[in-house]
Amino acid sequence: MKRGFIFAAGTFFGLRERPLPGDLVIAADAGYRVCQRLGIVPDLLLGDFDSMEAPENFPNIRRSPVEKDDTDTMLAVKTALEQGCDEVYLYGGTGGKRLDHTLANLQSLLYLRRRGARGYMYDDDFLWTVMENESLTIQRTVEWGLFSAFSLGDRAEGIDETGFQYPLENAVLTTEFPLGVSNHILEPEATIRVRRGALAVGWQLAPLSER
Repeated sequence: MKRGFIFAAGTFFGLRERPLPGDLVIAADAGYRVCQRLGIVPDLLLGDFDSMEAPENFPNIRRSPVEKDDTDTMLAVKTALEQGCDEVYLYGGTGGKRLDHTLANLQSLLYLRRRGARGYMYDDDFLWTVMENESLTIQRTVEWGLFSAFSLGDRAEGIDETGFQYPLENAVLTTEFPLGVSNHILEPEATIRVRRGALAVGWQLAPLSER
């Protein structure tokens, strides 16, 4: 299994999973500043550099035009797939002043899933991923930890949630009503299953002691 780490230009809430030797590290535009702060040297720095000046002495820079279909983060996601990553961890994909980029990054998690990889996006003490036509078991890390699930299509059907305060059985989630928001994880492990459709799911993590 090959892992990829993407540092984007949104809000950085702390490092939870550190890249190891052999992992691919990509800095997307101003995400490079986070890498500098952490002492992490990315394998690749890419973007249109509308958020920062590209460093003159960095050896591996891939420049892209400002006017393009892909966001800088999406370019990083595509690069991670091209390099064979099947797990991708995204930092700086939320927060900041751009809700549109947060939504775009949630869509990029679906892009990864449909190409055989799984993406994880870190928020403030929250972790997001996307699932489609499958089951996912998550570990409780906080007592009474929050959990939310949202349909990424018109509807997602055949949803079971076990180990939660509000269990579901063969339920339907739609894009027009947020039925899946603010559940709580009761058991050490909780499982969600969706038989038809795609879901964005997120759950609460234990607070970091230092950031």
